[in-house]
Amino acid sequence: MSALLEQIVVAEDESFFIGIFQDNLEKSTWHYHNNYEISFITEGSGKRIVADSIQEFQPGDLVFIGCNLPHVWIADKETLNPSLRTLEMVFLQFTDRLLSSQLLSLPEFKYVAKALALSERGILIVGQTLNEVSELMLQMPYLKGFERMLHFFKMMDIIGRSDSNIQLASNEYLKVRFTTGNKRIASIHEYFMNNYREEVNLKRIAELVSMAEGSLCRFFKENMGVTLFEYLNRIKTDFACKLLMDNDLSIMEVCFDSGFNNLSHFNKQFRKMTGVTPSEYRKNLKSLPI
Repeated sequence: MSALLEQIVVAEDESFFIGIFQDNLEKSTWHYHNNYEISFITEGSGKRIVADSIQEFQPGDLVFIGCNLPHVWIADKETLNPSLRTLEMVFLQFTDRLLSSQLLSLPEFKYVAKALALSERGILIVGQTLNEVSELMLQMPYLKGFERMLHFFKMMDIIGRSDSNIQLASNEYLKVRFTTGNKRIASIHEYFMNNYREEVNLKRIAELVSMAEGSLCRFFKENMGVTLFEYLNRIKTDFACKLLMDNDLSIMEVCFDSGFNNLSHFNKQFRKMTGVTPSEYRKNLKSLPI
C-alpha cells in the first residue's frame, strides 16, 4: 500500500488537492486551517485529538474535519512499521469555494450539504460508509479533471447519507470555541495555533498583520484583555489539558508537547491558568464519571 501511495502528487491546478502526510512524531502539532479535510490513516497508531475529543487511531481511521476545528494526531513513540514512519495519512483538502451556497441548495446536493454541516464538529466515518468512502478516496489521486470531481461529489454524498457517522467535538465546545470578526486577531490566533512550540517572533507577527511591533502589542491587549505572551500560554495550556487526558504521557512529555520549554515554567503557567498543577488536574480528571 505505501509504495503505491508514495506516487500521489498534489494537483495544484484543481479545485481541491489530495496528498500524503508523513510524520516522524515531532512534526505533528495542534493546529487548524481554513480548509475542510478528510484524512485516511494508512500507517501508525496513537491518539487523535479533535477539539475536545481524544480517541485512539489506527490504520483505516477515516475522519472528516471542518474549517477552523483544531486537531492533531499524536503517533505512538514506539513503532513496528517497516518504513519506520510513525504516521502516514492520505488527505484531501478543499475550501468552501468548491461548494457554493447555490450548488448546495440544489436537491441533488442535499446530502453533500449535510456532510459539510456534520464536519463542523468533525466526524469519524465507520462501518460500510468507511469502506465505500476510503475506496473512492484512494482512487482519486489517479484520476484527473472532471472524473476526479465526480468521485469527490459521490464521496461527499455517501458521507451525508450515512447514519453511522460518529461526531467528535461536543456541542459545548462549539459554543465556546474561538471566534472573532477582527481579521488581525484571527490572523494572530491562527499564527499561534500553528507555531505554539516556537519562540514568539514579534517582528513576524507584526508583518503578518501590517503593524509596527509596539502598535501590535497595544492593539492586542486592548482587544483581547491580555498580552500576546499571555494569550499564547492560554493556547498551550488548553492543549496541555487535552494531553493530560492521555495517561500514557508523562507530565514532562505533556510539557514539551504543548510547547513549554521547561517543567518549572509549565507548572507555573498551568497553575496560573487553571488554578491547579498539571498533576492535580490529571488527578481530578480520574475522579470524573465516565
